[in-house]
Amino acid sequence: MEKVIVIGSGCAGWTAALYTARANLQPLVLTGKQPGGLLTTTSIVENYPGFPEGVDGYELMTRMQKQAERFGARASFGSVEAADFSRKPFTLTVDGEKVETQTVIIATGAGHRHLGVPGENLLETKGVTYCATCDGALPSFRNQPLVVVGGGDSACEEAIYLTRFGSAVHLIHRRDQLRASKIMAERALSNPKIKPVWDSAITEVLDVKQDKVTSVRLKNLKTGAESVLNCAGVFIAIGHVPNTGIFKGQIETDANGFIVPKRGTMTNVPGVFVAGDCADHVYRQAVTAAGSGCAAAIDAERFLAAQNQ
Repeated sequence: MEKVIVIGSGCAGWTAALYTARANLQPLVLTGKQPGGLLTTTSIVENYPGFPEGVDGYELMTRMQKQAERFGARASFGSVEAADFSRKPFTLTVDGEKVETQTVIIATGAGHRHLGVPGENLLETKGVTYCATCDGALPSFRNQPLVVVGGGDSACEEAIYLTRFGSAVHLIHRRDQLRASKIMAERALSNPKIKPVWDSAITEVLDVKQDKVTSVRLKNLKTGAESVLNCAGVFIAIGHVPNTGIFKGQIETDANGFIVPKRGTMTNVPGVFVAGDCADHVYRQAVTAAGSGCAAAIDAERFLAAQNQ
């Protein structure tokens, strides 16, 4: 039986593994279908402390893994299919096999909500991105027209941030007014660099043949008119989908599926902790995920110590 199982292998997961490994708890990390998490899809990370020249997302996650393994963490390239938290020890079903553990740290992250249009997936990291603070400062976007898709606070924040780098920021929204809070909407619309494109949706991201974003094809949802808007980058800000479905009915979540911590990082089930983007719908940064992974590890260590007294 395991003492600690970490579900997920992003910044939160590997930081939790590092801290629990250094506490001699020999954690088992279940990597999931995307080892390293979303950060591995980012070509360069420029805002993670300690890397003044930036670091490749895949390289950063590989370094975190090696650091945790140095102290005894173990990686298993498996996916959790089911979890039973109704009794102790907890039981996880991993690729058909049952694994028992005293504690669990859920660090399953969240996936970006996609548009689902042609060109989007093929041009990801080649002009299509889901995080302005991660990628907005890249040279390919500087002094170029950019596109932000969405109408909520996140879309407004992304658009405002991108005005530092792009020559113009086209904010594309399906309705004729933003869903964002009044203050965020006013900030965005009062910025001379932000140009709203109302009642419109992207139907295709161009150009796959050139292997980079050159423009988007738009459709006006009221008139049906189609047009092409030139741009160097498409920043999609239509929300996140937390990877928490397998815990439904056992772990308390909010209306959008994000796990709700109760005390520190502990969930409503004593012995089950949470870290990273699956509980964070506000910041969603690599460094905040790492910090919460540290906190979850400390909480798990103290929980186990109290159980053994």
